[in-house]
Amino acid sequence: MGEKNQPSPAETRTCPRILNFVFLLALVFIFLFELACSSAPSGETELKVMTFNVRFDNPADGQHNWKIRREAATRLIQTLRVDLLGTQEVLKNQLEDFLERLPEYGYIGVGREDGRTAGEYSAVFYLKERFRPIKSGNFWLSQTPEIPGSRGWDAACERIVTWAIFREKRSGRKLVFFNTHFDHVGQEARRQSAGLLLNKIKELAGNLPVIVSGDFNATPDSEPVRIILDNGLLVDSRGSAAAVAGPSWSFHGFGRVPEEERQLIDFIFTSHHFRVLEYQNIFEEIGDTYYSDHNPVLVRLRLEADRP
Repeated sequence: MGEKNQPSPAETRTCPRILNFVFLLALVFIFLFELACSSAPSGETELKVMTFNVRFDNPADGQHNWKIRREAATRLIQTLRVDLLGTQEVLKNQLEDFLERLPEYGYIGVGREDGRTAGEYSAVFYLKERFRPIKSGNFWLSQTPEIPGSRGWDAACERIVTWAIFREKRSGRKLVFFNTHFDHVGQEARRQSAGLLLNKIKELAGNLPVIVSGDFNATPDSEPVRIILDNGLLVDSRGSAAAVAGPSWSFHGFGRVPEEERQLIDFIFTSHHFRVLEYQNIFEEIGDTYYSDHNPVLVRLRLEADRP
């Protein structure tokens, strides 16, 4: 009786062949699916973007000196796995500290005083495994934006915008990132800088998705911010976010400014191509100091599939 239920030699040979064929077919399907996901330019793309005025390395800052804060500041960026980072007030030695501690990031930027290494950078950092810059540059917030070190209108300092067109490696999609630091004294300089920035965005970005980060030394209801937003090209990430966390202010002067007098002057603006999933204004004490005298601001964005 038992012998009648045993498979024939032909059946014994056929079953492994069928299983092998099914296994190989499954592998091919998985490979093609992953290839399609990684190369489809129309797919949705999520990314984390931060703006961070790190406070220049000032020996007079005492307990708040950069050398005390730099480990915590760079660890925050690494822990959050920020994809694109716009920084302000970065001196050359601070830039070197970032690159030493964050080897997974590349950077774009120059010193604002001479277009090389002198003065503060508004450096843009990017996660190298995810983004590739395909074009980049700088312009100065002045009547002669192409002249390195030029100072505009009633500004107290040279002011710069660093920009780059990035290609996201997985999706192949491109976006343009602008990062800046408006003047802290000149009202006319801030107003003119807002208009110049908008004109340069139109010139350099075209119809590509745009992100703008920076310390604008201006509040949400100020004229420079209204100029930036009233055009309809950009929206404020805080106002359009699905979820908001953290205080309503970003500058605190290492905790010395009374809370009722603190202001929101650090922004991330985006074009209509993005949906803002989350906005986080990060205020945290680090021992006897903070990450900076400004809060780092982080947003999680989705580059929509139906918005080329």
